Amino acid sequence: MATVVAKTGIKREKGWLYYLDKKGDVSRARMARGGGKVPRGKKNEKVEKCGIDREEGFLYFIDKKGNVAKVKMARSTSRRRKPARKTTTRRRTTARRKTRKKPARRKTAAKKPARRKTARKTARKKTARRRTTARKTTRRRARR
Repeated sequence: MATVVAKTGIKREKGWLYYLDKKGDVSRARMARGGGKVPRGKKNEKVEKCGIDREEGFLYFIDKKGNVAKVKMARSTSRRRKPARKTTTRRRTTARRKTRKKPARRKTAAKKPARRKTARKTARKKTARRRTTARKTTRRRARR
């Protein structure tokens, strides 16, 4: 659960976002969809000076009563930090000249021929030919 850090008793107004700024004081900013335009020079305002020192791994917020409270973060980075890796001095070896091999030439792939529109027409002609040949054979049979 949350613990109260400072009792401020701030009364919230609609359309404002209340937060704890870098100096540890309670400030407010106009919300984008809070209704109405912000008067010039009044984008961010200090509401109350508290001077709270933040601890790492805690989330600070203004609760329903208007007090500054803190709660432990579920996934804080302070627990996951690994100790710094020790660096050892590496021995410098004498530099060897490496001869680079030239990359083998690649054969360019042959381009596929573009699809022709005439292929459809020939398919239609073939079906038409089949029909005419079928008619001819039926006529021949009828004559005999």
